[in-house]
Amino acid sequence: MKKYFDFRHLRGDIFGGLTAGIVALPLALAFGVSSGLGPMAGLYGAIFIGFFAALFGGTNTQISGPTAPMTAVSMLVIAGIVAANNGDVSKALPAILAVFLLAGLIQIGLGAFGLGKYIRYIPYPVVSGFMTAIGVIIILTQVLPAVGYYPKEDMAYVEQFKLEAEEIILSNILQDEAREGLLVLESFEETIERAGKTSEQKILQESRALAGKEASGVIGALRLMPRAVQNISWVELMLALGTIVIIFGFKRITKIVPSTLVALILMSGIADLSGIDYRTIEKIPGGFPLPNFEIFSALSLGDLAPYVFSAITLAILGAIDSLLTSVVAENMTRTKHNPNQELVGQGIGNSVAALFGGIPGAGATIRTVVNINAGGKTRLSGMVAAILLLLTLLLLGPVASRIPAAVLAGILITVGIVVMDFKGLRAIPNMPRAEVAIMMVVLVLSSLWNLVYAVGIGLVIASLMFMKKIGDLAADSSDVKTLKETPWPDEVNFPEELKGEVFVKHVEGPLFFGSTSNFELLSKQIPETARAVVIRMSKVPYMDQSGLYAMENVLIDLANQGKTVIITGLQKQPRYMMERVDMIPNLIAKDQLSDGFIDCVLSLKENMAKEQEEAKEKA
Repeated sequence: MKKYFDFRHLRGDIFGGLTAGIVALPLALAFGVSSGLGPMAGLYGAIFIGFFAALFGGTNTQISGPTAPMTAVSMLVIAGIVAANNGDVSKALPAILAVFLLAGLIQIGLGAFGLGKYIRYIPYPVVSGFMTAIGVIIILTQVLPAVGYYPKEDMAYVEQFKLEAEEIILSNILQDEAREGLLVLESFEETIERAGKTSEQKILQESRALAGKEASGVIGALRLMPRAVQNISWVELMLALGTIVIIFGFKRITKIVPSTLVALILMSGIADLSGIDYRTIEKIPGGFPLPNFEIFSALSLGDLAPYVFSAITLAILGAIDSLLTSVVAENMTRTKHNPNQELVGQGIGNSVAALFGGIPGAGATIRTVVNINAGGKTRLSGMVAAILLLLTLLLLGPVASRIPAAVLAGILITVGIVVMDFKGLRAIPNMPRAEVAIMMVVLVLSSLWNLVYAVGIGLVIASLMFMKKIGDLAADSSDVKTLKETPWPDEVNFPEELKGEVFVKHVEGPLFFGSTSNFELLSKQIPETARAVVIRMSKVPYMDQSGLYAMENVLIDLANQGKTVIITGLQKQPRYMMERVDMIPNLIAKDQLSDGFIDCVLSLKENMAKEQEEAKEKA
């Protein structure tokens, strides 16, 4: 237990945890509202992820909870599942939480199988484009609540979906009758009777679900901007703007007290005490949160099948988000983190949070930095932050329920601004065009289409460009020439009588599928007068399957041309690959392998002397 709990830093851990918890409170409420599940979902996520990720994680000073990237993806997942359940959040909740639970279990698996160390291999342009897109999504989707416009409450807008809602309801009735064996094509009496019993309330509910679906995301927000301006609530707008001004302005006065908390308390107090009519957040229920066992009882594995990819996305995104924060904490504290243990801790936290109705989260950079600066040294600080949030829920739930929704929208807009990668955007004029293209592709596709696919496409493009660049570099540094031309330093003293008959292939860098096409040109570059070819591979650390078969083709071509081939400096991995497929000794005998170029010279002298003797004997 000593490894886990070091009470020598108890005072700093308590102060750091309390400070981080204070910073986390308004963000947890805001992220919960933004997700679509309400403020308590954000608070539950911050409590359970924060506690269990700290307890079981691999970064001592990390503070975990809902974050902007995780909330942005969760928002899309929640909207999709709610839309599939006719806009009924309570009906969709088991499936939503099951996806979050699955994401946590996947994270545990990633850590258990030691995959945490591979998360770091994500190109900066992809990360930059993604983070900026997250900021754009949060800002644009929060503009509507910031001006007090809610599409589902705009009856003129909802009315536009009434006809489509009636069609959906009728389609559902026909499907129910078909399942029950009541559908008779000659007579639709049963259908007409059931349709006649459909209440206006049900049609309105379906219309609102369609309106909410149409208004979701960046495109939906942009589409509704004109209606929002026409129906603007000046009270809500002033509350949101006041929040934004305080958050950015108070930082110029002091950073000792979190400006987000100051804005939350001050603007909420003004709204509540002034007696103005404003929209509050959803009521936060009191008492200790209870687990939602409908995750297991109301769902089957088949119900989850369409959302497995969403769970994988959340898991990987949470892993990336957490490990990036771990690196920041590591640099600040001069300590080492365990990436695989961190993923296990994050997975446990997200799994437990899902059971209690919380949204998923990850390691939070700002909160972690606050914790370290306030004196946090061990995992106790993260647990203290979570306990503070739990006490806030138990003791101040009714007070928190009076927080204006516009204030949380203002907080989220500042989060969106902060999370954008302005450093990367400012560097665009000085960046290579290829990297700018990757950043912009990820940014645009993430904002307007799909976060997951955008990152995947960005990774594919970046990988292809990287492999092409490495292949080009390998081709540029590799050559085929006689020893009369510019040699490597150890080739200078090569016997003069052999220089015109021996060609050398200098190979540099990995021999992989990106460089095989140039390597296979080797046999065509050797003139007929050449008697021997030396392939120098001391600078080839790695060979993949494509490179292996390219080597095989070259050796076969040279053998057919009657040329002697010697390979020098063959490293361990390429040799292993060639031996596995019996290329050694079937195509290249062991006496044709030399550790160094001096051994190669001796071998060539012996071989050529033998060839001359054999030629004399035949003559």
